[in-house]
Amino acid sequence: MMVFQKAIPRRTFLKGVGATVALPLLDAMVPAFAATADPAAPAGLRMGFVYVPNGIVMDKWTPSKEGVGFEMTPILEALTPFRDRLLVLSGLDSRQANGWPGEGGAYHSRASAAYLTGVHPKPTSGLDVHVGPSVDQIAAQKFSKQTQVASLELALDPVLAAGTCEGGTCAYTETLCWRTATTPMPMEDKPRVVFERLFGDSDTTDRAARLALIRENRTILDSVMQKVASLQARLGPRDRAKLTEYLDAVRDVERRIQLAEEQSARELPTLERPAGGHPASFEEYAKLMFDLQLLAYQTDLTRVITFAFAHERSPRAYRELGVPDSHHPLSHHRNDPTSIAKLIKVNSFHVRLFAHYLEKLRTTPDGDGSLLDHMVIVYGSGMSDGNLHTNENLPILLVGGGAGKIKGGRHIRYPVGTPLTNLYLTLLDMAGVAVDQLGDSTGKLELLSIA
Repeated sequence: MMVFQKAIPRRTFLKGVGATVALPLLDAMVPAFAATADPAAPAGLRMGFVYVPNGIVMDKWTPSKEGVGFEMTPILEALTPFRDRLLVLSGLDSRQANGWPGEGGAYHSRASAAYLTGVHPKPTSGLDVHVGPSVDQIAAQKFSKQTQVASLELALDPVLAAGTCEGGTCAYTETLCWRTATTPMPMEDKPRVVFERLFGDSDTTDRAARLALIRENRTILDSVMQKVASLQARLGPRDRAKLTEYLDAVRDVERRIQLAEEQSARELPTLERPAGGHPASFEEYAKLMFDLQLLAYQTDLTRVITFAFAHERSPRAYRELGVPDSHHPLSHHRNDPTSIAKLIKVNSFHVRLFAHYLEKLRTTPDGDGSLLDHMVIVYGSGMSDGNLHTNENLPILLVGGGAGKIKGGRHIRYPVGTPLTNLYLTLLDMAGVAVDQLGDSTGKLELLSIA
């Protein structure tokens, strides 16, 4: 039986040279964790937003049936194992992404800027950007009282070159996340930077010590192994197994980052050390970034993560799928069957990678269930038909148990004109974040909760 006074605090870190390794939730932490839980927010609830650009082939995405008897469509097929944790939401709009009278072009930048804010972005080619706070940052402001990192903003596309964005400014395209109406949050695409943000010692200012650690080819875990051994001696068999599995995952992620950097260095011999390489394979790159998110949630370093597979108008080609065409031009398929077939491959590929992430969340213990049980993840795009730049009836999924508050296994169709921000208002309410209005919201959604 665990004695409360001997329980390990939930906020337990192992410190080493240039490293601070947070621990996952162990059985030995539960009494202390329960005693300090914030009653205003469900314990351990996490919130994620996964974005795909350039729209979806909607007739291969949307189930024809509503309710519990819906079919898994070709694009959604990889999510079949998660049907009981899945809500397919149809009819939600992002009309603030539509062009206003006199505005031309900038379809994609508006789609990106309005997606999490529900606010029409101010047309500008300068620095005077203006849109609105995004749902992730509103949640992060609340959750930051319990976590070390308020939020993570991640992407698989680098920052775009100046002058290559619609409307003359790249701010609306390069991020989905806005702390305030005029403050965009940059999205990080380098795995090394994310890893060091999670496990680097923020209290250490000695850059020489960190460089020495790298030169010795030591890992983050090497610097804390003595403390790990001491901690394990105090844990029961179940906790020791949990800790070993978690540390193995951390070491594997760091090994993959190091391998990617070595490959980048070979490809670019003029660089002494890459600023942050990533795997050449898009699939491995995506899985690595998903695994970093898993570690961040598992250790409760953050409870809010926004992740973009790519920016709007992404030119990425998916040659590993036999699709050498750039994604954005391909989305303008002009109803050509060959182009549509290729686009379906891309849409399905993104969903398969998302399913890989969900499987890891489902098999990672967290309290009285899994991480997936204690999460809500919105997966979707700021456009439905990329060929026509349509911002109505968006492709939206809601996945996760919501800490017991969401009943999955359904396709729900909402009335025409229902703002996407109504979903976000509902999720914020579930998370204990009191917000009366978010962008163009008109009220909370019905039928999401179990009650």
